[in-house]
Amino acid sequence: MSNFIVKKVAVLGAGVMGAQIAAHCINAKVPVVLFDLPAKEGPKNGIVQRAIENLKKLSPAPLGNKDDAALIQVANYEDDIELLKGCDLIIEAIAERMDWKHDLYKKVAPHIAPNAIFASNTSGLSINALSEGFDAELKSRFCGVHFFNPPRYMHLVELIPTATTNPEILNQLEAFLTTTLGKGVVRAFDTPNFVANRIGVFGILATAIEAEKYGLSVDVVDDLTGAKLGRAKSGTFRTADVVGLDTMGHVIKTMQDNLKDDPFFSSYATPPLLAKLVEQGALGQKSGAGFYKKVGKDILRIDPAKGDYVPGGGKADDIIARILKEKDPVKRMKALHDSTNPQGQFLWAIFRDAFHYIAVHLETVADNARDLDFAMRWGFGWSVGPFETWQASGWQQVATWIKEDIDGGKALSTAPLPAWVFDGREGVHSAQGSYSPSKKANVARSELPVYQRQAFRAPLVGEGAADGKTAGTTFFEDDSVRIWHQNDDVLILSFKTKMHVIGQGVIDGMNKAVDEAEKNFKGLVIWHADAAEGGAFSAGADLQSMLPLFMSGGVKAIEPVVHHLQQAHQRLKYANVPVIAAVAGLALGGGCELLLHTAKRVVSIESYIGLVEVGVGLIPAGGGLKEAAVRAAREAKGNDILQFLKDYMLAAATANVSKSALEARKLGYLKSDDVIVFNPYELLHVAKVEARAMFDSGYRPALAPQVSVVGRYGVGTIMAQLVNMRDGGFISAHDFKLGQMIAEIVSGGEVEEGSVVNEQWLLDLERKAFMELLNHPKTQERIMGMMQTGKPVRN
Repeated sequence: MSNFIVKKVAVLGAGVMGAQIAAHCINAKVPVVLFDLPAKEGPKNGIVQRAIENLKKLSPAPLGNKDDAALIQVANYEDDIELLKGCDLIIEAIAERMDWKHDLYKKVAPHIAPNAIFASNTSGLSINALSEGFDAELKSRFCGVHFFNPPRYMHLVELIPTATTNPEILNQLEAFLTTTLGKGVVRAFDTPNFVANRIGVFGILATAIEAEKYGLSVDVVDDLTGAKLGRAKSGTFRTADVVGLDTMGHVIKTMQDNLKDDPFFSSYATPPLLAKLVEQGALGQKSGAGFYKKVGKDILRIDPAKGDYVPGGGKADDIIARILKEKDPVKRMKALHDSTNPQGQFLWAIFRDAFHYIAVHLETVADNARDLDFAMRWGFGWSVGPFETWQASGWQQVATWIKEDIDGGKALSTAPLPAWVFDGREGVHSAQGSYSPSKKANVARSELPVYQRQAFRAPLVGEGAADGKTAGTTFFEDDSVRIWHQNDDVLILSFKTKMHVIGQGVIDGMNKAVDEAEKNFKGLVIWHADAAEGGAFSAGADLQSMLPLFMSGGVKAIEPVVHHLQQAHQRLKYANVPVIAAVAGLALGGGCELLLHTAKRVVSIESYIGLVEVGVGLIPAGGGLKEAAVRAAREAKGNDILQFLKDYMLAAATANVSKSALEARKLGYLKSDDVIVFNPYELLHVAKVEARAMFDSGYRPALAPQVSVVGRYGVGTIMAQLVNMRDGGFISAHDFKLGQMIAEIVSGGEVEEGSVVNEQWLLDLERKAFMELLNHPKTQERIMGMMQTGKPVRN
């Protein structure tokens, strides 16, 4: 085994992308130095310092913890160039000008360490052309590494070799990007705009052409091409506004300049409306106007005929919305193809244009169809790739329709579909791999060692690989949970409820899983099959299932369920084998309380954790406040417990939810030794490794503690702060009541300061307060409001 360890990264260029790439390295605990030109006025590193300050203001936040901005080392090319010698990876991220990049390369090349990898974050310039002028040795260590914006959140990184890049360098970089930075890597050929932008920008241009042809406004197009198609909810034109219309223009120009022989070249013309908006300085979100303009609370849309903004909000016709809800993709595509509604005809046209384009260009832009589909899913936020959509919709029938449209002059190019499309296949993805036109065969997935860390790789339509819903050996399964294993020594508990909410079925499942793990396994991991695909860890208690109980038996009927939940969480905490929570996505309310009771947490960086019960007029009653009191007492080590309790108390009283796993650690929901994972596909692997390691090192659960509490003194001190918040108008009267109840529980109730209580005492206080609140009209208003609208009611 040989380790490739990146000890330090240099990022050249402190623009929007460069600064955010540096920030994400810091998220991943990779030391980074950020370079830019020396400032002409003020401190020499002023450009970089301003860029770092700006990171704290950006939304979505590039840093998991804003305080970590201070860890980015600042540098300029004049004084600090020698710092490059200590860097293993150098990423250039300056403006998209070949001449500027070449000038910078001449300056930095002599200072690059002998074994360092040098990479450009260009979004579309030729990597081979960029490497011209390097000596052969440096050329072998140079490649393209194209992050997508915003780099913390977008899963895709395209890796582009030159003709002479050392393959070992690419493998090392792919492993680093996959595990350390948490990315999905697609290898691209060195063609203009690589894979995702090439296909995605063509899609935007085709959408603009077809929208004009069918007379559809930008707001209607965005409603049709957003969430209804399983794509980014911003749709087409709103996405362009977010990216920046000038940036869009630049990417389009790269295609115009470099793809003159492309059979779709006529489609690369800059849309007249886009050109006009750019000319007027309407560059999208960053300039306040683009295809859309916000005026007060109203969102206006551009009307090309008037050359001005008019009220927006146009939606898909009901008949088209119904077609798009059809679950059978074959029926759905046929309905769009046969539709006489302009919106239906438009949708068929953009599908046809995309399928036509990817079939013609697959051989030149990517090694295989899998890489193209992943590029669109991970780089453009599509839930299903274009080849997957075609295959699921009936490959040969759709191919026949496309051919008919090409022959009938309806397509955007007269180029015929390649012969392989009609060779009797049913698609491009199968159990043997994905089709590669250049190899004239199906290509299996990469077998680099890094992918052994992924128990289940990102799924593909047609591949038929086992997934977390069905793989392994099932010990027990019902509508709420699946308890299973991978024929090894760690048991897995997966929730099946919507948003993985916790009702009686899940509670029973937790107890059953612990019983079985203690008998026959080294540990138990709580992990859900959709963890890597944006699923929640748990959105908390299943209020919907409690409603019939409440209606038939009132508060008394609910109390046993709350008691069972508390005891199930205690069972996790004191299990005789380690219980690991493998967390990704939302962990709210009861979901947060669950993870607080496990022996260890393995948490995706993109985890949003918090005790949010006050939003429905309740207080945490699954042991969350009990854990706050226990942890504060332990952390105080004989000092003033209240100082350690305040943050826990405030987080619960204000329903504060972490914006990352790093922030969850700062808020106290995660401990310092909990593991933060950057690639969600590695979550189950790491959790199982932790479970085994804990068992093998002689794991025993902690003994139940005796808890020192702050009693009446603590309640009084916290209440003074709550009074200020209420009188200042920051919280309502009902919020004040909830805050008071939380203060009483975490302080141990009506006892003297320094009293010692046990965990059951604190759990009883939680349950009593919860029951009292369930009878409160204001709480009932909040619960009904949340169930009807999905939004918290403030009363």
